[in-house]
Amino acid sequence: MKLFDVYPLFDIVPVSANGCYITDDQGIEYLDLYGGHAVISVGHTHPEYVRKITDQLQQIGFYSNSVKNPMQEELALKLGRLSGYPDYSLFFCNSGAEANENALKLASFHTGKDRIIAFEKAFHGRTSAAVAITDNPKIISPINDTVKRTFLPLNDTAQLETALQQGDAAAVIVEGIQGVGGCRVPEPSFLKAASALCKKHGAILILDEIQSGYGRSGKFFAHQYADIRPDIISVAKGMGNGFPIGGILISPDLKPWSGMLGTTFGGNYLACAAGIAVLDIMKAENLIENAMEVGSYLFTQLSAIPQIKDLRGKGLMIGMEFDFPVGPIRKQLLFEEKIFTGVTGTHVIRILPPLTLTKAQCDLFVKALVKLLN
Repeated sequence: MKLFDVYPLFDIVPVSANGCYITDDQGIEYLDLYGGHAVISVGHTHPEYVRKITDQLQQIGFYSNSVKNPMQEELALKLGRLSGYPDYSLFFCNSGAEANENALKLASFHTGKDRIIAFEKAFHGRTSAAVAITDNPKIISPINDTVKRTFLPLNDTAQLETALQQGDAAAVIVEGIQGVGGCRVPEPSFLKAASALCKKHGAILILDEIQSGYGRSGKFFAHQYADIRPDIISVAKGMGNGFPIGGILISPDLKPWSGMLGTTFGGNYLACAAGIAVLDIMKAENLIENAMEVGSYLFTQLSAIPQIKDLRGKGLMIGMEFDFPVGPIRKQLLFEEKIFTGVTGTHVIRILPPLTLTKAQCDLFVKALVKLLN
């Protein structure tokens, strides 16, 4: 049996990693500024993270959610405190796509409506809210065409109000910072208006913080720059530092009933061990503050590079747009300078490093990028 060939892969085989660095099977060390699509939040193989998972394996191992799991309660309590949402409830799942699907299902149950409003250039996983990035419409499955969806320009309050006035919208879903869309940031005034309009027209506001959450923006959630409280917040990637875990934070205004949502693997013991370790490390090492400080430093350094035509993002979620295809530069960064980065579309390089990134590591990247651009 061979692999189903849907992912473009670099011919690099990692065998070890530490902090912000990865080493391959040839002994070559790479600076990781992409973190596996933003999943590495507290750094590769952090000793406390490794200890927590190892201890769990030696105790009860994996085990699923058919019995009471006190670790779920511990994780929910710590997440509520650190995120600023202690009064919300937490439902566990395994990935960002599952988190968004459960958020949309919950919104539909609560409102009795079936339209989803999302935004151009957004990406919510391969879900009912999947949005066709303009140069790759194939990411929407034909089965999703049965879902009523409306895609609007980001930050256009007037069009959002018009769409909500139809009265059939179950949910408005928006990313705290667009990921695959190239780190476009919703304006705080737009998010405030979206929150008010959803309340006015009986729709649920879902903040997709799967990439932009867990401290990456310099706040726990990127939407907190707008000082709003969404009805549902979806989380995943940085939640387990690479271990599969996801969830939705749910407003106390949304009430559960038995059997409303379900999961086989969500909130299992190993996933909770990973999630608890991440929160403990983030708090002990002030990684949210580090993301803000180091991200601002990197943003300032990159602002001085004239070839970057647009610089977007917050904290350690940064998109650099060029007026030429960036594929060759990305390959040079990887194979010549030994630095992993991400791309979106044809013209944007994305930076999504571990939140442990240092200013010295930023300098290495900026020096390499300037060298290749000149």
